[in-house]
Amino acid sequence: MDMNIVCLDLEGILVPEIWIAFADTVGIPALRRTTRDEPDYDKLMKYRIDILREHRLGLFEIQDTIAKIDPFPGAREFLEALKEETQVIILSDTFTQFAHPLMKKLGFPTLFCNTLEADEKGVITGFRMRVQNSKYTTVKALQSIGFQTIAVGDSHNDLAMIEAGKAGFLFRSTDQIKAAHPELPAYEEFDDLLEAIRNAL
Repeated sequence: MDMNIVCLDLEGILVPEIWIAFADTVGIPALRRTTRDEPDYDKLMKYRIDILREHRLGLFEIQDTIAKIDPFPGAREFLEALKEETQVIILSDTFTQFAHPLMKKLGFPTLFCNTLEADEKGVITGFRMRVQNSKYTTVKALQSIGFQTIAVGDSHNDLAMIEAGKAGFLFRSTDQIKAAHPELPAYEEFDDLLEAIRNAL
């Protein structure tokens, strides 16, 4: 039997984009920029930290917004159905300080993500990536210990892990990314995605 493992992106797939929700809450459109818009994650995070500092916003304000975010309708059911079929890991460029309340609402799936650096007042001073190119690096590491990977994502930073595995899918991605990668099957509904993954197992 093949040893399969499904690697899912988090934001845009199972839950709304945290930074977009926060941008809308505080009324700063510049913070709506995500990895769909900016492929360079280091550049994107430095840009975000500069804006937070300028507006005297930090970790505690972002966590207040996250507490009000719910997973997409059907996301938890999709995850539960998928876990009955195979092993699942969520690979995200988000941060442990953001993810906990969302993981609770999703039934605490396994999550690999990064860490923010913040002081006692919640001022975000930096961030630590678990590894560089964390999604692709993790997928290659899983393959090196005998797993076959199937990956799902929606953004530029998901493409490498999607293309590296046995199968990969775009889910609720942008028209630009779908047009640039016509070779990748793209889905909009959880039922269709679940069926595609089942067929790939």
